[in-house]
Amino acid sequence: MELRWGVAFFRPWKPLQFPTLPLLLLLLSLCFQSPSRCFDLHPQDKGSLLRFRSSVEDPGLRLASWSGSNCTNWTGVSCESQAGRVVSVNLATMNLSGEVRPALCEVSFLEYLNLSGNSFNGTIPTCFGSLSSLKTLDLGHNSFGGVVPDDIMKLRQLRELVLNGNRELGGVLPSWIGNFSSNLERLDLGSNSFHGEIPDSLFQLKSLKHLDLGDNCLSGNIHEFHQSLEFLNLSSNQLFGTLPCFAASAQSITVLTLANNSLVGGIPTCIASLLVLAHLNLSFNHLSYGISPKLVFTEKLLVLDLSFNDLSGPLPGKVAEATEKSGLVLLDLSHNRFSGKIPLKITELKSLQALFLSHNQLTGAIPARIGNLTYLQVIDLSHNSLSGSIPLDIVGCFQLLALLLNNNNLSGEIQPELDALDSLKILDVSHNKISGEIPLTLAGLKSLEVVDLSSNSFSGTLNDAITKWSNLKYLSLAHNKFSGDLPSWLFTFGAIQMIDLSGNRFSGFIPDGNFNISFHKNKENSDRAAEEPMRNAEIKISATVIDGTELSFSYKLSSAIAIDLSDNLLRGEIPDVLFQVKGLEYMNLSYNSLNGPVPRLEKMWNLRALDLSHNLLSGRIPGNISALKNLVLLNLSYNSFSGAVPVNQGYQRFPGALAGNPGLCVAPTSEGCNGASLPGKTFEEVEGPIVVWVFCVSAFVSFYFGVVGVFCSARARSYILHTKF
Repeated sequence: MELRWGVAFFRPWKPLQFPTLPLLLLLLSLCFQSPSRCFDLHPQDKGSLLRFRSSVEDPGLRLASWSGSNCTNWTGVSCESQAGRVVSVNLATMNLSGEVRPALCEVSFLEYLNLSGNSFNGTIPTCFGSLSSLKTLDLGHNSFGGVVPDDIMKLRQLRELVLNGNRELGGVLPSWIGNFSSNLERLDLGSNSFHGEIPDSLFQLKSLKHLDLGDNCLSGNIHEFHQSLEFLNLSSNQLFGTLPCFAASAQSITVLTLANNSLVGGIPTCIASLLVLAHLNLSFNHLSYGISPKLVFTEKLLVLDLSFNDLSGPLPGKVAEATEKSGLVLLDLSHNRFSGKIPLKITELKSLQALFLSHNQLTGAIPARIGNLTYLQVIDLSHNSLSGSIPLDIVGCFQLLALLLNNNNLSGEIQPELDALDSLKILDVSHNKISGEIPLTLAGLKSLEVVDLSSNSFSGTLNDAITKWSNLKYLSLAHNKFSGDLPSWLFTFGAIQMIDLSGNRFSGFIPDGNFNISFHKNKENSDRAAEEPMRNAEIKISATVIDGTELSFSYKLSSAIAIDLSDNLLRGEIPDVLFQVKGLEYMNLSYNSLNGPVPRLEKMWNLRALDLSHNLLSGRIPGNISALKNLVLLNLSYNSFSGAVPVNQGYQRFPGALAGNPGLCVAPTSEGCNGASLPGKTFEEVEGPIVVWVFCVSAFVSFYFGVVGVFCSARARSYILHTKF
């Protein structure tokens, strides 16, 4: 199970404060007590706002209150008390749309204008440059396009300029952007389409405290900023060079994210001199070399993400100071080339809630003292070379929600005491050397939703403990040594999406019971399935820092609806009910001893891959499969099917799918075989003189590079951890 995660940590900015709801309620109460305290909108401003409203689409009637002359009754509008001039218009997140007409620019005393979180489009009006008193202009998260008009440079009093989240807004950053207002404190141009280099003026603007240029196409060398920044986000651009020290911000910067660029070189120890730094994200760069023992951050640091780089050497013994009440909440050193053992010092980060060390070259045992990290919610040590057994002390992490130890060299057995992790949602120990049976006590893990024990040496039968995992969505026990009959409850989990029991020694019959409704996806997904390539199961895990210290965990599972019982010792007929599961996308029953006829396929609208090869199935092949528009892989080879294969029923789409069935023959229509059988010349009328060995090769090329790649690879182990801060 591979986890990848991207970070977006944005410290809330405190904009200029204008009358809030309690203050407006106070003003309303004063109006009732003393009418002289209520003031009317200035007639000019009232007319301008009404003309602006006339061009705005307002399906929620949020601006229906714009009537009369009492300023306090107008939603989102604030006025000064003497002449009733409008000084603030706040229409954020009101589901408004349309172009912004110049009438709004006639409200000439405006100091605060916020249109964010709507669907306004067109270009940014040039007339905004005439609002000479404006201190805050927020047009974020709309659909504005074009470039930033040069008229904005006339706003000499501006303190906050927020244009983020307008994907069609771009061009080269204006050269004046860093010197048009000596009062500018916040500049947010993130998630747009700006390109070119960062203007030199932005590195010098003394008043600037909050700079967000993330998620653009900016390029050029990154160098020192010469102001006391508090927030800097330059992530997801094309910046290069080495990491500066940000010395001018040593006493002020709390958030620094330069992720997803092309930074090179090592991490300078001077970064640890940023005394109030709370969030550092340098992931997805080309940073290299080892981490100096002198790189120790203060206890203020909550989030450290150095993942997806080329860092090497031993893991740092100490990355940050820690106290009982403060310290790192999230540490991600994954996807590097760190080697050696996991240092015990990491187990002293008592406030740690998420630990990611996957995809390195770590060796040795998992430290027993990891159980001291009682706040841990996520542990990912996957894709290393760790050995030994899973330490029993890990039950000390009693708040654990995700435990990912796959692709290591772990051995031993699953201890019954692991039932103490009763909050666990995701358990992945696949691709190790773990043996023994699934302990009955694991019935206590009632929160489990994703369980992957594949590619180990587990044995025994499927005990009823598994039935207690009532929230189960994904279960893989593939490539172990399980045996015995398949239990009758196998397909009855309330939320199940994927079951993979392939490569074991299960025997007996496929349960002929009621399939749970979770397998019956609506047909609405069929068009999507036809367009998308075959995909692996993905888990998107979100971890949100609340109040600066607490991490909230959630995840979304996106997987194929699939059943894989291949490569076992199953016998008997395939239950009809299995072919009535309309939402099923993948089914693999190959390499068993199943016999009898194949039920009809017409109702399996979402089916994309079906492998029934290498069984003892007989009778006629399934009827017209041309109705299964999403079917891209089919293998019915090496069975005992007989009778005619009509050329007009869709089988010509799958060359080699019927190889190894001596009783089959070609029929131009459904009337008969006309003597043309498959073993000699196959589909001669359609394909030409192709002999049986060609079909074998064709089956291998078209199917085993396809279906086997789907069913026998670690398809559901490529998960995505998407973390937002």
